[in-house]
Amino acid sequence: MELEAPTAKGVPAKKYVFSFHEGDGKNKHLLGGKGANLCEMTQIGLNVPPGFVVSTEACLSYLAEPSRALPNGVMEQVRENMRALESATGKKFGHADKPLLVSVRSGSAMSMPGMMDTILNLGLNSQTLKGLIAQTGNERFGYDA
Repeated sequence: MELEAPTAKGVPAKKYVFSFHEGDGKNKHLLGGKGANLCEMTQIGLNVPPGFVVSTEACLSYLAEPSRALPNGVMEQVRENMRALESATGKKFGHADKPLLVSVRSGSAMSMPGMMDTILNLGLNSQTLKGLIAQTGNERFGYDA
């Protein structure tokens, strides 16, 4: 899946970030097993929260770079997909009243239980916690998050 995405300077960059709607559910080598499965479930109509996948190629390019620099265009593609999540949910990342919380899951083409990192509720801080409690009406839920 060799796609190009526009960059801020208008020069095409390799596509490294795929929404669940556009990712190829059969391409586990590009999207990792979890990412490919989320794309496939979304595309067959299962109830999956909106999201996106940063490709394994982005990780491999990062690891191959001696300076450990992200490939050109990755962060702009992530920002673009975060804006799409905000639009789809009516929430905003870092917003005190309507916080968008995201989960970050590591994945690879092969299953490695317990070997990859997961970050849940990214975006939760003392300000967004107040908004989450106000949204849910459940203080305990907010603190458990």
